[in-house]
Amino acid sequence: MLRLDGVTVGFGGRAALDAVDLDVAEHEIVCVLGPSGSGKSTLLRVVAGLQRADAGQVYLAGKDQSGVPVHRRGVGLMFQDHQLFPQRDVGGNVAFGLRMRGVARAEAERKVAGLLDLVGLPGAQRRAVAALSGGEQQRVALARALAPEPRLLMLDEPLGQLDRTLRERLVVELRGLFGRLGTTVLAVTHDQGEAFALADRVVVMRDGRIAQAGSPLEVWQRPASEFVARFLGFDNVVEAKVRGERAETVWGRDTGADRDAGGGVPGAGAAGRSALRLGRAAVRGVRADLQGRPRRADAATGGRAGAGGGGRAADGARGGGADAGRVRCGRGRRSPLTVPEC
Repeated sequence: MLRLDGVTVGFGGRAALDAVDLDVAEHEIVCVLGPSGSGKSTLLRVVAGLQRADAGQVYLAGKDQSGVPVHRRGVGLMFQDHQLFPQRDVGGNVAFGLRMRGVARAEAERKVAGLLDLVGLPGAQRRAVAALSGGEQQRVALARALAPEPRLLMLDEPLGQLDRTLRERLVVELRGLFGRLGTTVLAVTHDQGEAFALADRVVVMRDGRIAQAGSPLEVWQRPASEFVARFLGFDNVVEAKVRGERAETVWGRDTGADRDAGGGVPGAGAAGRSALRLGRAAVRGVRADLQGRPRRADAATGGRAGAGGGGRAADGARGGGADAGRVRCGRGRRSPLTVPEC
């Protein structure tokens, strides 16, 4: 559905997007996650045609969008601040895109009624925008974005102005709604919980580049760098060494590596990852160079285990406890490793 090929955008000598490659499949929900200034919103603006790329191409349904104006791209964009028309009632807001496309009044009214029912605001056509709550305005903005049946719906911090309780409820409703409609979605947010609850695939950005992409579970369990691990909340990062099947940290030594594919710390010459679980904590991503040269593992995935080498492990705990006496190794196996209280 969507493909970005080497897209670069610069502002004042700084790269907001730096040779970004990204694919979004039809009916897929992809959330772009990252701190402020990482390039998330610029990416959306380039796809929508609101920002010209300095280099690279954007393809929609296989067609290069270079020079294609915003209104001919067939995409919908919902902003964080909703940007509803205050002079129009709810029905007028939702019907705006349909009117621009010349849809007959009767057909537009039928579709508006259906969309409002779909987003949980049945019969709200004549309500004033100013009389709506924040959550209701968000639903109207969503209905308006969906009305022209865009081939790609883009959401820019869609729930950012809502309180946490309402966000948590709406994000579940949005995922269910997009699933029923088969909508292809590209969303950006800085809220990890929102992204992990909504997305089929998460893309983490840093300084205009993609730091990691994968399913929510993959990104959470195996952060690809120290930056990703810290961004996801793994606050404690410690040096580690891998010698054969042992991962050594200042907290102790793991000797119960899981030999299953993709788990544990396998022997020399094999791709290996360590995932030591301690209650809600996790020491992740210990790795070493194949030749045993020390290297930083950046809290991460997939490195190559060797006879001995340096690395880093990320620990998701914000604090330890007395129950921190045994550690899960690999897939549920236990090691007698005793970890001191953090």
